[in-house]
Amino acid sequence: MIISASCRTDLPAFYGEWFRRRLDAGCCRVANPFAPGQRYSVSLRREDVDGFVFWTKHLTPFVGVLDEVHRRGFPFLVHYTINGYPRALESRVVEVERSIAQLRAVADAFGSRVAIWRYDTIILSTLTDLDFHRRNFRRIAAGLAGATDEVVVSFVQLYDKTRRNLDDASRRHGFGWHDPSDDTKRALLADLATIASEQRLRLTLCTQPQLLLPGVLEARCVDARRLMELAGRPFRTRLKGTRVGCGCYESRDIGAYESCPHGCVYCYAVRHRAVALRRYQQHDPAGEYLFPPAPEAAAPAPAAAPAAVPAQLGQLPLFRAGKIEGP
Repeated sequence: MIISASCRTDLPAFYGEWFRRRLDAGCCRVANPFAPGQRYSVSLRREDVDGFVFWTKHLTPFVGVLDEVHRRGFPFLVHYTINGYPRALESRVVEVERSIAQLRAVADAFGSRVAIWRYDTIILSTLTDLDFHRRNFRRIAAGLAGATDEVVVSFVQLYDKTRRNLDDASRRHGFGWHDPSDDTKRALLADLATIASEQRLRLTLCTQPQLLLPGVLEARCVDARRLMELAGRPFRTRLKGTRVGCGCYESRDIGAYESCPHGCVYCYAVRHRAVALRRYQQHDPAGEYLFPPAPEAAAPAPAAAPAAVPAQLGQLPLFRAGKIEGP
């Protein structure tokens, strides 16, 4: 089984110590987010795991764990989102230059086939219009040249919570946003695909097959083919997306929604950042679950000073030239 860590939260940025402990234990517990009464154990033993897919916007806190995953012989992929958006849209993510350096360090340490850039999600707004995206994408692509061979993109998925959070942010920060027509989206995708090809990057599109066009391929974010290549051996799997339009191979996600304190207003995994921040502060890295379902939650511990989240996570230590070092 392929383990996803995680589409529901930024596990490498915030919950690396929990993952390290569960890796040592050989398993973790997960509650079905859509049916919390359904709970199951997920093996993290080498003989049961075909590979890991890590998703993040800040990898520095996880570098020691990533080295350990590599030492134990697990193949893995790192999806690193680098959007370079204004703080009104991404209030607490690492600066672009630091993010580029982090992903380049992953490629230097483990190979460019491990590193995947995500420019995701694309938002059209008065702060991020079409020209912004063309300039911004070109700048990031140039910075990542040679470090990866794929960039995954998608346009914002307008769930009710996403629309509400975008509207709230637009009122607070004084910008406007809109969902462009499919023709406008395809025109931008064609431009981005051309820019990507100049840097020898394949542009792939996540979960929006209606927008595919020549030069824009369907993304397989959980990519068993890549993991098999890295592992040097085949394994049994099947295509089984997580939602309509998803082209991924089957995986098991070990994260939890409502737990990422990055504060990205377009996020599909967080309804209220205050709730996510509170859960982060209350997280128990020794627990079997990343967050236990309510009936199994432990009794509250005595009040303690909450864990601080840096105003910009880029304040944490960075990779050093040519190799990955721990924080």
